[in-house]
Amino acid sequence: MSQTLCAIVLAAGQGSRYRAVAGAHRNKLLAQCTGRDGVERSVLEHALVSLHAVVDKVVLLTRPQYSSVAELGLHHGCEVVVLDSPGMGDSIAAAVSARPDHDGWLIVLGDMPFIQLGTLKRVAESLEPDAISVPVHNGAYGHPVGFGRGFGPALMGLAGDKGAKRLFKGARVNEVVVDDPGALWDVDVPAALDFDP
Repeated sequence: MSQTLCAIVLAAGQGSRYRAVAGAHRNKLLAQCTGRDGVERSVLEHALVSLHAVVDKVVLLTRPQYSSVAELGLHHGCEVVVLDSPGMGDSIAAAVSARPDHDGWLIVLGDMPFIQLGTLKRVAESLEPDAISVPVHNGAYGHPVGFGRGFGPALMGLAGDKGAKRLFKGARVNEVVVDDPGALWDVDVPAALDFDP
């Protein structure tokens, strides 16, 4: 039986900290930055560009007013789910509910443009039906986080501001040690567009 893996890309956040510095009309997901491959792309595009090499399906979750984000997702072959999301929990639940028939899900944050392809692959390869897989860099948990098939109902039941962190309690966690500071680096403010770990 072939196993299928789905990436859930969360791109529905308000980006308040970024907007407070860059301006209210600026969307950090569309900001340009130079990736670890030396190519300049938008933050979201860097997060999307390697996923199809690792997963079978990519679902991009975004807000109704983020039409440019949705278009970018469609350009990169994503299924786009639009939700006026009250929080990360609702976003994850909606995206997994849209694609429930997979052996696992990789939760990817759209504002993390510097994760190495090798990290994505190692987390995906470590997935087991009854476990959570997480990259660990210098002792800290990073992203993406992988959830095996057994977590489907719990992921679909998430709600509110908190993401899937609560599912770690009592779960078996596969810690995937990586030499990848990009697994911890998100773009919360404009200065973070320059990757300098």
